[in-house]
Amino acid sequence: MLMLALHGIRLRWVTFAGSFVALVLGVGLIAATGLALAATFDAPERGPERFAAAPVVVRADGLLRVDTPTGTRTAPLARPGPVPPGLAAQLSTLGGTVEDRSFPADVMPPRPAGSGGTAEDGGARVGHPWSVAAAAPYRLTTGRAPAAPGEVVVTTGSGGTRFRTGDRLRVRTPAGSEARTVVGTVAGRGFEDAVFFTDDEAARISPDIDALVVHADATAVRDALGPGSGMDVLTGHDRRRADPDPDRDARDLVSLNALLGTAAGITLFVSAAVVASTFSYAVAQRRREFGLLRTAGATPGQIRRTVLAESVLIGVAASAAGVLLGSGGAPLLVRRMTDAGLAPSWFALGEPSWPLHTAFWTGVLVATAAALVSCHRAGRTAPTEALREAAVDSRVMPVSRWVAAVLALLLGLGLPALALATDPGDLLGRKSYVTRPMLLIVGCALLAPVLVRPVGRLLTWLPARLTGATGVLVRENTAAGVRRTAAVAAPVLITVALAASQAGTVATLEEARATEARTATTADFVVTPGQEDRPLAPAFLERVGDIEGAVVSASRSTAVTVLEENTALVSSEARAVDPVRLAAVARPPVTAGRLADLDDGSIVVNEEWLTTRVGDRVTVWLGDGSERSLRIAAVLATGTGGNGVYVTPRNAGGADVDRIDVKVAGGGDRRSVAAALRTAAVDSGARVATRAAWSAPTAPGPDDHTRTGLRMILGIALLSTGTALANTLVMATSGRARDLAVLRLAGATVPQALRLVMAEAVTAVGVGAVLGGLVAAVNLLVVRGALALLGVTSAVVVPWAMLGLVVAAAAVLAAGSAVLPALSALRTRPVELVRSHE
Repeated sequence: MLMLALHGIRLRWVTFAGSFVALVLGVGLIAATGLALAATFDAPERGPERFAAAPVVVRADGLLRVDTPTGTRTAPLARPGPVPPGLAAQLSTLGGTVEDRSFPADVMPPRPAGSGGTAEDGGARVGHPWSVAAAAPYRLTTGRAPAAPGEVVVTTGSGGTRFRTGDRLRVRTPAGSEARTVVGTVAGRGFEDAVFFTDDEAARISPDIDALVVHADATAVRDALGPGSGMDVLTGHDRRRADPDPDRDARDLVSLNALLGTAAGITLFVSAAVVASTFSYAVAQRRREFGLLRTAGATPGQIRRTVLAESVLIGVAASAAGVLLGSGGAPLLVRRMTDAGLAPSWFALGEPSWPLHTAFWTGVLVATAAALVSCHRAGRTAPTEALREAAVDSRVMPVSRWVAAVLALLLGLGLPALALATDPGDLLGRKSYVTRPMLLIVGCALLAPVLVRPVGRLLTWLPARLTGATGVLVRENTAAGVRRTAAVAAPVLITVALAASQAGTVATLEEARATEARTATTADFVVTPGQEDRPLAPAFLERVGDIEGAVVSASRSTAVTVLEENTALVSSEARAVDPVRLAAVARPPVTAGRLADLDDGSIVVNEEWLTTRVGDRVTVWLGDGSERSLRIAAVLATGTGGNGVYVTPRNAGGADVDRIDVKVAGGGDRRSVAAALRTAAVDSGARVATRAAWSAPTAPGPDDHTRTGLRMILGIALLSTGTALANTLVMATSGRARDLAVLRLAGATVPQALRLVMAEAVTAVGVGAVLGGLVAAVNLLVVRGALALLGVTSAVVVPWAMLGLVVAAAAVLAAGSAVLPALSALRTRPVELVRSHE
């Protein structure tokens, strides 16, 4: 049996080439993504950065602690408190102490003139007192330490920015923008771009103490603080918790883990579908061969075992090659992800080998499973039935395939319908819109042999009525060769459905958020910081408040935490606003109560909260951890998730202003208000945008992780689709040599025959595109329905440009893959071809 399978593969290598290549690519991609995924599990813990040379670091622990009947629950605070001023003096008896302060210190483009050097724009930086530089440690490479106001030391070598001793800079801090002289430089350490001031000037700019370096024994420090101090005493690796955004690596790895898992799942799904379709068509092409074997005395079991043995051999060989491809491609994948910002710059592959074993056996199982149904069909072939079916495809849908297709479609439609009835917001999550289309895709792919005939007739209706026989022949050949058309259409269906569903959902959600923002905001201008983590400077707020003809509403980004069902602390984003001023520049989607009733003793919540009855009181913890009992003044619609919570500035938990909504008052001059805003923003680093520009959907960019990951996933699908298309059409066209010869004998010229083959291939691609578009339309309508139930009225965005490129690329590839073997077959005299197939 093994020798027979090897002999069959050697004789029909064209039939198996596409399955082999598709499986190699699939296993290679699974191996590469698996190796990268394993690296996210075994990523090394990074050591402390800011305080790597500090023996002990004391800072506020930044945790909210709430006692519940089931124990103490904790949650991170949005705005942890500072170190008490007297603590440094208290701990100084144990050893030397150094106060750390961190604040924005942006280097601005230098103004012309002046003596001394001029430096280039250093961009966003962070300021510290010079005394804490040794905790990193930073060491002077040139110059000296700052000794007087106006003197600074800066890091160099980061982001290509270079400074020299003697350079004159303008540095913007919360205290304003002032000229500074660089008196020294230190080498950058990679985790921040810093500007160091004298200790006294740093204390003037930022009075709060963010952390305290203590040169003493950690146990003695803990004993001096005592229990319940609310302070963290950090030593060893724990000092990393005092670094800026210490959880960023963990967040990046979680996001990378989700992306790679999704990519591996999509790869497995597409590869299995493509290989199954290819094997199915390969078996269908060999009906005459199997019929002859049955006539010669072969049993159904022997034929099944032969087909299965062939698939196992192909699976083992392709999986082995795929593992080699994946192990070599994994470093390239990691490098591409780090360059695109999808992975941290330090991310690297580890040494686990289990992803390679998993990829190998997955490939073997996919090939075997794909051949099981096909070999069962091959074993049922009767001698006379095979000869009778050689001309026209019939009975292409066995009962088992009907059952599987109906179940897939019922699940693909029923699960979203259930979610729409119970939790529409769940349908807007990335996991949902990435995986949801798969059941519908499977159902339509299984029904492809039934659907291709009516869709093909629809696409060829007009060409068949034009002069000439090409349109009629394309229509009839498409209808007669159902298996061939379905085998070509299936991979196109998968790719178009995935591309339209995922890219369309992302674009639709972006448009919905933009629509929601435009509807909720009536301001003419929205002012935000130039950097996300920067507040707006107090001096800028004063200047904006003095603009004639402008109604100004300043707000703060904060958070509130609530204990749900006495078991879980749930935090919600919130904005602290003046309700009177907010009413002039915004129109939030209120479903109950009145926004005007918001005061220092109340809160505005959204429909996601457990308590949503106006007038009820809820216990919340503010961003600084203080506890409040607030009355619900109004309830907002859930929307896309951007409708958070509103409180007054008194309940902001110490948050700074980070957004200003400006509306031109009646009788005011819009141009003069805009000019005044932009003039005030010049030295503050603020960004002034019109409402339309501020609320516009996010444009694609190189740092957009969602879009980059989406392109990566769709690239995988397109690669597998291209392989399947090329292989199926090469098989199909090579097997139609006799049909082409008969066509030549009937009077058709070689160009006419090639045009016919090309038209049939493009029609099959069109069938797949139509079916894929129908699947995508259902998925996008589900998203639209979920948005409507959440109170968001927004149009569905269809990525026509992307779909056009995908379909055009498939059509060109299909045409080429059909024409080249046809051209080779047409070089032989028609009479010889007919005789050779008799």
